[in-house]
Amino acid sequence: MSVPDPVAFGTARGRWVLIAAVLGSGIAFLDGSVVNAALPAIARDFDAGVDALQWTLTAYLLTQGSLLVLGGSLGDLYGRRRVFVYGLIGFAFASLLCAISQSSTQLEIARALQGVAAAALVPGSLALLSSSFRVEDRGRAIGAWSGLAGVATAAAPFLGGFLIDSVSWRLVFVINLPLVLIAVVITMKWVPESRDDEQGVRIDVLGAVTLSIGLAGVVYALIEGPAGASTGVVVAAAVVGGASLVAFFIVEARQEHPMVPLTLFKSRQFSGANLVTLAVYAALGITTFLVVVHLQTNLGYSALEAGAALLPITFIMLVFSARSGALAQRIGPRLPMTVGPCVVGVALLLLSRIEPGTSYVDGVLPGMVVLGAGLAVTVAPLTATVLASVDDHHMGIASAINNAASRIASLLAIAVLPGVTGLSEDFDAGYQQSLVIAAVLAVIGGIISWITIRTAFPVRSVPHVPVGPSCHGSDTRRPQSSVAA
Repeated sequence: MSVPDPVAFGTARGRWVLIAAVLGSGIAFLDGSVVNAALPAIARDFDAGVDALQWTLTAYLLTQGSLLVLGGSLGDLYGRRRVFVYGLIGFAFASLLCAISQSSTQLEIARALQGVAAAALVPGSLALLSSSFRVEDRGRAIGAWSGLAGVATAAAPFLGGFLIDSVSWRLVFVINLPLVLIAVVITMKWVPESRDDEQGVRIDVLGAVTLSIGLAGVVYALIEGPAGASTGVVVAAAVVGGASLVAFFIVEARQEHPMVPLTLFKSRQFSGANLVTLAVYAALGITTFLVVVHLQTNLGYSALEAGAALLPITFIMLVFSARSGALAQRIGPRLPMTVGPCVVGVALLLLSRIEPGTSYVDGVLPGMVVLGAGLAVTVAPLTATVLASVDDHHMGIASAINNAASRIASLLAIAVLPGVTGLSEDFDAGYQQSLVIAAVLAVIGGIISWITIRTAFPVRSVPHVPVGPSCHGSDTRRPQSSVAA
């Protein structure tokens, strides 16, 4: 990979490249977090049930999670700037469709299209940084990107809540349009084009198709089965989905250039870290879905208040995640990755006790503070362990796999737990049971860490985004950049 004129950090052009990357990824992160606060308003407008709200979230996670690695590969082959711009334009178009949706079904389709576009934006933003900046400046550029992304995500609950309460949930999507326009103009003017010059780069279309069909079939069956869909349709979806997932692993094992190199999982450290990711982010996915809805529906919070209720998590991670990463470098990742998920489990048990009449200071804040502490201890060591468990050539693809694992974990958790716990019939009881199950999942993540992660391990120093769900960017062929969140 080569850039005719590599960008220096601190120059005018370097700042513009950084702004383009922050805007692109920030738009995707913003929609990923703000939509949770909009769910009660969407439910009122469309008279939607829990299953429709599930699809509003899972449609986005489904397409994004299954196409993230493919999105990075497209940038490698056809040009990272080009694919990034196409992703921005696609995201704007899908956002407009979300804003003008007249039914929950239309919104779900538009959200799926948003996820497709986000699959180009999320890996593309960091690929732009790693390919545009000089080698000696890439770490500083990614660190600056991390901080700016953290600030943007911290502001998201306030911005989204204000728009929802003062005007409409539709503005949550409309606001993307001017941001996209600015990002496209900056990218086309200031960001250099780059692609992978190595021979043999191929797009694993069959792998992407089988994974997408597999996840879609299984998720449909998990959501629509408990909601009362036709038994025959549900069974057919489950069978097709299961068969496609099996086919995906067969395809990847035989591909010369697989989307997901299965050989990476021969590393016990890599496999263990990704299992921890699945467990912890499954717990977080169901928690962020339910807590914001519960606060608005049953405790009378406004959208702004519900979004702001999560702010302590972001604040604690902004302050302490870097320190946690430094500590893990000194003592190894095993202890932080064991203790952190267990602390998350305790936090979720505290949050499960939120009920009508509970005050924020006594009932909500303690759980948020403990959850922020648990994530601050967990996230940076987890991401660094994923990267340190593979060789340099595979760092980019490793971060993409880990990022996809976090998305898929949230996707499956949101699809499964409402049906298992009966949220549609009794939200209060289902909420408490779901949070207890999520707590158990988090603790299981800690146990997996203790079993699979080595005590003394040379964890790489990796910049991180101390916000919400995992957002590792990837340049799937050139691995200089990877970020955890």
